[in-house]
Amino acid sequence: METETAASTNVIELGRLYQGPFQIEQDNGWYTIFMTTPSSEPIRNPGMGLIAYAWEENGPSLNARNGLETIEEHVEQLAKLPYVDVLYIRCDWRHVQTEAGSLNLHPIWETTLRAAEKHGLRVAFRIQLSSPNPQPQRLAMPDFLIGQVPLVNIGRFPGHDYDYLEPRYDHPAFQAAFQELNELLAARFDGDPRIEFVDLMMYGFWGEGHTNDLKNPFPDYATAEHTFMRMTRQQIERWKHTPLAVNTQPDISQTGNRIVREYAMNEACWVRTDSIVLDEPEQIEAIANRSPWTAAVIEDGYYRHFKLSSLAFDTANIDVIANSMLHALDIGGNYWGLWTEAAAIADYHERYPAGIETLRRRLGYRLRPSWIWQRKRFGTDELVVALANDGVSGVPGTLWLEAADPEGTVKLRGKLDKGSPIPGKVSLASMILPQDWHGKEIRLALQLEVKPGVCKPVQWACAQPTEPDGSLAIRLKDHSDTNWRCGV
Repeated sequence: METETAASTNVIELGRLYQGPFQIEQDNGWYTIFMTTPSSEPIRNPGMGLIAYAWEENGPSLNARNGLETIEEHVEQLAKLPYVDVLYIRCDWRHVQTEAGSLNLHPIWETTLRAAEKHGLRVAFRIQLSSPNPQPQRLAMPDFLIGQVPLVNIGRFPGHDYDYLEPRYDHPAFQAAFQELNELLAARFDGDPRIEFVDLMMYGFWGEGHTNDLKNPFPDYATAEHTFMRMTRQQIERWKHTPLAVNTQPDISQTGNRIVREYAMNEACWVRTDSIVLDEPEQIEAIANRSPWTAAVIEDGYYRHFKLSSLAFDTANIDVIANSMLHALDIGGNYWGLWTEAAAIADYHERYPAGIETLRRRLGYRLRPSWIWQRKRFGTDELVVALANDGVSGVPGTLWLEAADPEGTVKLRGKLDKGSPIPGKVSLASMILPQDWHGKEIRLALQLEVKPGVCKPVQWACAQPTEPDGSLAIRLKDHSDTNWRCGV
């Protein structure tokens, strides 16, 4: 299929590229025309990176909470950190809606979106339907639903002098309000190019899928599972253009979280965990053995304030923060959360740079054309590209390989199998080139399809220089060259 773009480029859509085996049943000549080696520099690409929190379950930075800096100053300081790729908002339902029928976004949203645009960052978010943090003074649920949605006393923690309340998620008033919330959020943010991913709205404390050791508010397990499966389906069916991430928390509260997780992963949702060291084996197993096209978002909140005075070191002299973040690599992480404290993060990085710098160079996927062969075939040329992945995760979606003439008048475009190439491996793919391309310089580029029809450019992670537009310039051999290989 051929299509015309606004820039008068003839785009030839090849669909799935041929990916082997690459035998030599027709050997009119071949040559290895290009090779690359891994880059040691950080690469910023979609589907991976370091995340700074404009707002977490307790609010913005400690200084902003204490009135020592404005929200704008707090977010700007985070966005200026050179190793931050994504700004993240984790707020209560009450922070995005104060009345039925419309979104009423807290000022942190506009501040974060502006900072992301200014610094070339992306934005992700989670809306908490429930949180223990504002209780007992108020709930995460907006005030206009108080009196409409029944509340259930689920008990108290030892040493506390108050009980926690959870809404009856299955109540018609809650379900109607949730359906409206999901629709309003998707209408506003689904497909917004600034939005990297959205966490699924799930059961319980912080939307993690649990209420700790306290009971759940449902009359029975079946009601809980059916309720959250319905809410999960609503979100997956509505968000067509922006990836959703499901929490891998075990079903300790018996509300169907394990069923939700399996369903969401089968529907191409990404995964996340809100801890990495004190994680149950079930979560580590689920993330480490996920499908290669599934991104993993990882954080650990125990040391979120980056207090240097309280750092502990192990027998290898690795500090506890670095020890935590480096474990994200062991399960093929795509993202790591840096939390809210810009100055403290910067101080930590200056004094102990190894952890963050290691993540910048290994986290996620890192792609390059390790070998490129040109073969004379079918009266023209075949380009065979061996794509290497030097990162720790698979490609979170479908990778599209593009080859264009330097003038940009003709572009060939085809896709690899979903998730390829996997980390530490090489995937080969080929395309048949136009007859008049031999001897010319062409440009090789990548795009990542994160959702059907949603493609984003990918930067090569090779030591060899790229063009200003991020492509690699490859000189094809002329058919009149005398050093073509034939046979072995």
